[in-house]
Order: sequence, then C-alpha cells, then structure tokens
Amino acid sequence: MSQSASVWLVLAFALVAANLPFANDRVMGLLPVSGGWKKSLALRLLELVILYFVVGGVGLLFERRVGQIAPQGWEFYAVTGALFIVLAFPGFTWRYLLKHRN
Repeated sequence: MSQSASVWLVLAFALVAANLPFANDRVMGLLPVSGGWKKSLALRLLELVILYFVVGGVGLLFERRVGQIAPQGWEFYAVTGALFIVLAFPGFTWRYLLKHRN
C-alpha cells in the first residue's frame, strides 16, 4: 500500500471512529447498555479517548510498515487530539444539538 493511500485510510478510519460514540447507544459499538439506560456524555467522551488511541495505534502500524517511525513530541498529540475532536463534531451535533422526533 502506498503512503498516501495509508494516510487516507487512517483519516477515513478516524472519521468513522470519532463519530461512533455518538452514532449508537452501545458501548464501543458492540455491547448494549444494560437496564434500559442511555449512555451518558461522560461515557461517550471516554469512548472517544479510547478510540483516539486505537486510531493512533493503526496509524503507527501503517507508519511502521512504510518505513521508520518518526519521533513525535507533545505538539503532535495536541494537534491530532484536536483533529479527532473536530472529526467528532458531526456526531456530537446529530446526538445533542438536533431535535429528534420520538
């Protein structure tokens, strides 16, 4: 796989992963919430942080396959964390800011 294809694949995976906590009421998209509860915002944000690290791991695997892993400082994690939050905005808007008919 080429380097640009792997970059686009990681970005597409990040877009899907960032919106997953807001798209459904299952924990990590797999386990149903028991007792008829709805997921709280805190649980959704925890899932968002966990999925940020999962996407980072996938990106690290692709970088390892392409060549040498470049060292990253705190700036890299600040920028990618902010990008992940921006990618999660459509899901957050759909879940909390739009009115849904019951």
